[in-house]
Amino acid sequence: MSKPVKSQWDFGELFPSSSGSSGATNPTESRSAGRTVLSVSELTTQVKRLLEKSVGSVWVTGEVTNLRAQSSGHMYFTLKDAGAQLSCVLFRGEAVRNRSVLQDGQKLLLQGDVTVYEARGQYQLIVRAVELQGVGALQIAFEKLKQQLAAEGLFAPERKRPLPKYPQRIGLVTSPTGAAIRDVLHVVQRRNPALEIILAPCRVQGDGAAAEIAAAIRLLNEWHVSQVGSSRCDDRTAQRAVPTNNGLDLILVTRGGGSLEDLWAFNEEVVARAIFESAIPVVSAIGHEIDFTISDFVADARAATPSAAAEIITEGVFASREFVAEAPGMLRRMVHQRLEDAVTGFKQLQERLTRVHPRRRLDEFLQRLDDLQTGLQRCAKQGTKERQVAWQNLATRLSRVRPAQLLKQRRELLKTSRHRLRELAQVQLRNWRNRFSATEARLRLLGPEQVLSRGYSITTDAVTGKVLRAAAEVKGGRRLKTRLKIGEIFSRTEE
Repeated sequence: MSKPVKSQWDFGELFPSSSGSSGATNPTESRSAGRTVLSVSELTTQVKRLLEKSVGSVWVTGEVTNLRAQSSGHMYFTLKDAGAQLSCVLFRGEAVRNRSVLQDGQKLLLQGDVTVYEARGQYQLIVRAVELQGVGALQIAFEKLKQQLAAEGLFAPERKRPLPKYPQRIGLVTSPTGAAIRDVLHVVQRRNPALEIILAPCRVQGDGAAAEIAAAIRLLNEWHVSQVGSSRCDDRTAQRAVPTNNGLDLILVTRGGGSLEDLWAFNEEVVARAIFESAIPVVSAIGHEIDFTISDFVADARAATPSAAAEIITEGVFASREFVAEAPGMLRRMVHQRLEDAVTGFKQLQERLTRVHPRRRLDEFLQRLDDLQTGLQRCAKQGTKERQVAWQNLATRLSRVRPAQLLKQRRELLKTSRHRLRELAQVQLRNWRNRFSATEARLRLLGPEQVLSRGYSITTDAVTGKVLRAAAEVKGGRRLKTRLKIGEIFSRTEE
């Protein structure tokens, strides 16, 4: 006989029946009735195994919140997005390089294993790897490259060169279809139409853009060197009265504004190296005023925008034009000011002349003359008296000193000095004679006569007197002279 089917609302097994049967049901009776009763630990263990088997290791992105760093070295935090949150733990023993980027509010990309923490019955992510996501990763790369290049001296102020005040030709590195080139050309046309621009077109964003920018900078440098070299050559050959420089005065590297990703090509090391190695001063104008790139730090000058860069480049010529235009008015104002100053000075002199009578000045000069004359007479009398006293003192000293005895001593000293001088001269003369004799003997030993005395001879061309050192120098029919120790021999070579 089959068992009746039980519905989900049948609770007869949980409560005692009305027939007075026992209300307690042991596990064996539950399993026999088709139920499997699990403890909390067993259920949690099964869920943990299921998650680890089905999900396992995953990559997940979100924003860090509730970060707690324990004294044990483990880090606990929550990763959340707009719709949910996930508990995460980073154990101390995990070899994770970017632990420092774990901060509240930071958007990260995490890799780890999904599991269940059985003590609380919550699922969590055991973190194995941490990466910055999006702009944060680019910012870290930017700071790292900036520190590296700064340590190498690429940003040093002392290596930055001044920009020419009156540039005649510049190189432009930018996209030929972007807004930056239009801004630059508009400003140049308005402020200095005579400025010549050599465009090196390139991409300014996307994969491969950094290499194109660096290549464009190097291309302009090569073109500059070739033009300057040919100009110098023409100056030497044509002897021009006014030499010209056909190279570039500076290079402008520019592009319009954009996000950090759009401007990233100008944060690449290859672009920084190209700017650093440029033989021509480089102006960097990337993005807007708040945007800073590695190129801005390496360049010799930085402009906030492409238009501002064009204004900086043309400032010298534009200011000169304004000065020339304003010069006539300034000159008139200066002349009027000088005339006014002269009139004022003349009036002041006239007033002073009316206050000071010439006769009064003359009386003062006459009084001053009398004072000087009196002082001169007093000084003359005093000087004469001092000279008399000095003469008397000298006469007294001369009477105490015996001039004859002093003269005799001086004569004896002169005689002795003359005798010593004569002896020194004789000794020096003997030394020079000995050195001369020794030198003469050495020269005689090195002279050709000593070589000829040992059986050698010297053969020369009888016509030119040239000493012959090789048989190849002698041609047929040449007349030769051979010098021996005693006498000379003349001969002629065979044809």
